[in-house]
Amino acid sequence: MATEVEAPPKAADERVRATGSASRLLARPELGALVGVVLVYVFFAIVAADNNFVSMTTLASILNRAAPLGILAIAVALLMIAGEFDLSIGSLLGFSGMAIMLLISPEDAGGFGWPLWPAVGFALLLTALTGSINGLLVNVTKLPSFIITLGTLFIFRGLTIAVTRSLTSRTQLSGIDEVPGFDLAGTLFGTRIELLGAKFSITIVWWVGLVALATWVLLRTRTGNWIFGTGGAVDAARNVGVPVSRVKLALFVTTALAAFLVAMLQVVQVNSADALRGTGLEFEAIIAAVVGGCLLTGGYGSVVGAALGALIFAMVQQGIVITGVDGDWYQVVLGSVLVVAVIFNNYIRRKAATR
Repeated sequence: MATEVEAPPKAADERVRATGSASRLLARPELGALVGVVLVYVFFAIVAADNNFVSMTTLASILNRAAPLGILAIAVALLMIAGEFDLSIGSLLGFSGMAIMLLISPEDAGGFGWPLWPAVGFALLLTALTGSINGLLVNVTKLPSFIITLGTLFIFRGLTIAVTRSLTSRTQLSGIDEVPGFDLAGTLFGTRIELLGAKFSITIVWWVGLVALATWVLLRTRTGNWIFGTGGAVDAARNVGVPVSRVKLALFVTTALAAFLVAMLQVVQVNSADALRGTGLEFEAIIAAVVGGCLLTGGYGSVVGAALGALIFAMVQQGIVITGVDGDWYQVVLGSVLVVAVIFNNYIRRKAATR
C-alpha cells in the first residue's frame, strides 16, 4: 500500500517583505490629522474647561462649523490626489448661491421669477459647466491648474458681483422661504436635528454621507485607482489606458458640484445669498486636505483625512471663541497648523518608507 508523502513547505518569496501593523498604520495619510484632532481637542478641553468646551452644545457647534468646509475639502482632496488644484471653489460657492436667488427673485426686483426647483436645476447645470470650463482649460492649455483656477476665481467672483448688482443694484438677496416648493428644500437642506439638548444641522449628515461615498470610490473602485494613478505617475497611467483628461475633467466638475451643494445648504439655512460668500474658503479647503495628508504633488491622500482637517479648523475656531481670544489670531493659528501638519506628515511618510 502506497504511503502519502507530504509536500515540502513552500519557501517564502524573498522578493516579498512582510508589512507589520505599525508600518501599515504609519502609511495611512490621515494619521497626522487624527493625532491633530486628539491634541487640539484635549488642549481646548483643558484650557476651556470652565467654559463648557466638553459639552453637547459645543460639539454641535463644532460639527456645524466643520460640515460645510468638510464637504468642500472632500472634493478638493480628490482633485489634489489627482495632482491638481481648484482655487475657484470659494467663488463658485458665491456664484451658485446667487444664481439660485437671481432665478427665483421676482421680476420687479430684478430677478427672473422662476419656480424654485427649475431654478435649482438650472443653477446646478450652470455650476457644473463652470467646473467643466476649469477642467477643459487645464487639459487643453496644459498650464498649471493653480494658475488657471486663480484666474477663474476672479472671473466667477467678478461675474457674480457685476451681474447681481446690474440686475438688482444689490449684492445680497433673500426670500427663498417665500417661494413655492421651499418646504421640501427646507427638509432636505435646512433640517436641524435635536439631540440631548443640542441642535445639529443636516449639513453634517450630507458631510458624513459624502465622506463615506468618496472613500468607497477612492479605495474600492477602478475610478479610485485612476485618481491615484493620474496624480502619482500621469505618463505611466496614460500608457496603461487611464483616461487622464476625463478623470481631471470629472474631478473639476466634482469640486464645482461640492460648491453648489454648500451654497444650496447655506441659502436655505440662512434664507439669503451673498455675492461675496465663500471668500477665502478655497484656501481653507486646500489646507484641510493638506492637514489630512494630501500631497501637494498628488498621488497620495485621504478623504477621511481631509474631513479630519476640517474638524481641526472648526475646533480651533470654536475654541478661540469660547476662550475669549481675539478672533484675529485665528489666521495665525491656521497657518501654524498648516506648517506643523506638513512637517509631521512628511516625517510620518519617511518613517513608513524606511520601515
